[in-house]
Amino acid sequence: MQQTLKEAHLIAKIDIQAAGPRCKMLLGDLNGDGRMEVLLVHPDNRQDVRYIPHQVQCLTAFDLEGNLLWQTGKPDSGAGSQGSDYPAQIADIDGDGRLEVLCVMDNRFLILDGQNGQVKASHALPSEHAHDCIIVANLTGGCAAGDIILKDRYHTLWALDRSFNLLWKHEGNPGHFPWVYDFDGDGLDEVMAGYDLLDHDGQLLWSCRDLDDHADCIWVGDVNGDGEPELVIGGSVTVMYDRHGQELWRYEGSIESQHIALGRFRNDLPGLQIAGLDRLVREDDGKGLKGKDALFLLDSEGREIWKEDRQTDGWLTIIEPLRGWEKGAADYILAYRRGGGVCPTLYDGHMNAVVSFPLEGYVVHADLFGSGSEQVIIFNNETMAIYASQPYDVTEKPSGVPLPQPKRLSSSTLYPGGEIPI
Repeated sequence: MQQTLKEAHLIAKIDIQAAGPRCKMLLGDLNGDGRMEVLLVHPDNRQDVRYIPHQVQCLTAFDLEGNLLWQTGKPDSGAGSQGSDYPAQIADIDGDGRLEVLCVMDNRFLILDGQNGQVKASHALPSEHAHDCIIVANLTGGCAAGDIILKDRYHTLWALDRSFNLLWKHEGNPGHFPWVYDFDGDGLDEVMAGYDLLDHDGQLLWSCRDLDDHADCIWVGDVNGDGEPELVIGGSVTVMYDRHGQELWRYEGSIESQHIALGRFRNDLPGLQIAGLDRLVREDDGKGLKGKDALFLLDSEGREIWKEDRQTDGWLTIIEPLRGWEKGAADYILAYRRGGGVCPTLYDGHMNAVVSFPLEGYVVHADLFGSGSEQVIIFNNETMAIYASQPYDVTEKPSGVPLPQPKRLSSSTLYPGGEIPI
């Protein structure tokens, strides 16, 4: 049954033109004041939307009232665009309780102080192509993830320790953004590198079978309720494996499973559900067709619950789960970059549009204020707008207690993957 759309409250609108066009946005409590700041990542003006080089030209930090806190580098009107990941993350890489900004700039791997943008360390890349994206991992032990995985576009991973010494190298089909997770409970991360699961030392544990193309996104969670983490991978099809490498099911009802998202979208169904995005018709295949995609939802056993009968054009949708837009509510499916005149929207597990945001653009989301609920930021080349389910005064003084950096925010990617805590 169709629901009435709920109101999204605009709590701030900020001019971000000083950061340059076609930025990616990262979130984190950069100055430790108790609320998050935004970091606009401006790509190198040589960036190609599909291949290389992927580098950063300028970084600009704003607070949520619109004050420019710092800028490192200089924006360029000829910068590339978000056809692939930008190599930049926000993470506490040294475990001192303060956030750093990690990026590839001028063919170097840089670690910047999150509070002021000053360079704390600079390292040579292990290869001239090792800058497709950055993954933060715990491969060598300790209480926090401080190791780094770099990759080229589709072939090679390089794992480096906290001092940027090369630990190992993996040749394979790593997909867009490998996901790291401690599957065996030994305190060290395994690496799901596309269709291959690697141990913390780079040894191959097992591989997915009979899958084509590459992994577009990877999710981890206890999908079927057995108390163990499963892996759900969107690629040529949507497939689920247990942590030992046994395939549990595959959904072949999609043409191209471009994005998936795990969540508790339906409280009336057991386990987790898998939202997906099927790219029905591509617009870049030289056939001159109008592109179209469609959302779908699977249950924990991989059975289709529903599929969108999309009536508008648009083939570049990105979906993510959004937890905590409203306290006590089920998870929502956040869909943006839809095209066809469809603005960013939250959908429930029955395919109802719950909230439609009145601004087109890219989207990020987080609990910006440590309030226990999440807010949504929509941004374009000129402005960013912050929306919440309830009114909020962004000029209210923050707590002064640094907010923790969720793993999802230190693993930002254009191809959202993630994990649902067990």
